[in-house]
Formats: sequence, structure tokens, C-alpha cells
Amino acid sequence: MSARAQRVDARANRERILEVADEVFGRGGGSASTEEVASLAGVGIATVFRHFPTKALLLEAVLVRRFAGLRAQAEALLGDADPGGAFFGFFRHLVADAAAKIAIGEALLDAGGDQDEAARASAELRRAVGALLGRAQESGAVRTDVELPEVYALLVGTSRVFAGADLGEDVQARALTVLFDGLAPRPV
Repeated sequence: MSARAQRVDARANRERILEVADEVFGRGGGSASTEEVASLAGVGIATVFRHFPTKALLLEAVLVRRFAGLRAQAEALLGDADPGGAFFGFFRHLVADAAAKIAIGEALLDAGGDQDEAARASAELRRAVGALLGRAQESGAVRTDVELPEVYALLVGTSRVFAGADLGEDVQARALTVLFDGLAPRPV
């Protein structure tokens, strides 16, 4: 096998490991194992550790990848013809995605990993949410007297509650409706 083919194979293995690790750690948090990741990715544990020498490095890479993917989704919505629908739909998506993201983040904390890169990726996602919020406000879909810090606090709080409580989809949907009604412009 040529060196180029080996590099392509190594990149494919790395991507497969990250995809599987996202699912495994998103579901199992810190109790999930790198052995399970290796098995489900169809690689040996040595391959996992060749790419990610520690569990913490694997978790950080998974979290960074997840934040980057969410940021890219938000940025893709910036050109949406319905800025309000894009903002509220993405808010819903972030809340629905939160349980796995929280599990991975807590597993990274438990593993004692360096969170600098994850923090930067999270900040980039926050900026993209801010851009969606700004477009929604400009379009008149979101009140203009709220700013990103308040909206992000609502997003994070709602995400944590939904991830940690067994509320049922109907309660979650009604709660989001109430929250979104609070973000709607007030009649003058």
C-alpha cells in the first residue's frame, strides 16, 4: 500500500472513530469506553490510541467536531428566507442535541481533559447563534430588547432542563412555545 493510500486510510479511520465516539460518549458519557468505540468503528484499540493517545483527547476532538458541525449548520441558515424560522428552528435543534453534548462535555471534565479547543469551538457556535438572532431581530421575528447573553442563558438553561428531566415531548414542545412567545416582539 502506498504512503498516500495509508494516509487516506488513516484519515478515514480517524473520521470513523470520531463518528462512533460521538454516538458512544453521547449516549454513555464518561462510563462509555474507548474499547467500545474501537469495536463499533471496526478498528483495534491501538488505532484509536494512535489517533487519540488519551480518552480525554478523543472526547475533546468529539466535542470540538460537534460544536463545529453545529456552527456550520447555523451559518448555513444565515441565508434562509425566513430568519425567524431559522432562528427558532435552530434553537429547537440545539435543545434536542443537548443531552449528548452535555454527556460528552461532562465526560471530558471527568477525564481531566484540556478544554481550550472545545471552549473556542463553543464560542464560535455562540457567535453563529448570535448572527441568527440578529437576523431574526432585523426581520421582526424576535424582539429587539433582548441580547445574545439573555437568549443564550435561556438556550443553555432549557437544554440542561430538557436533558436532565423526563418531561415528554409534549411538555417540551409547550415549554418551547412559551419561551418563544416571550422572545416574540411586543405589541406597541
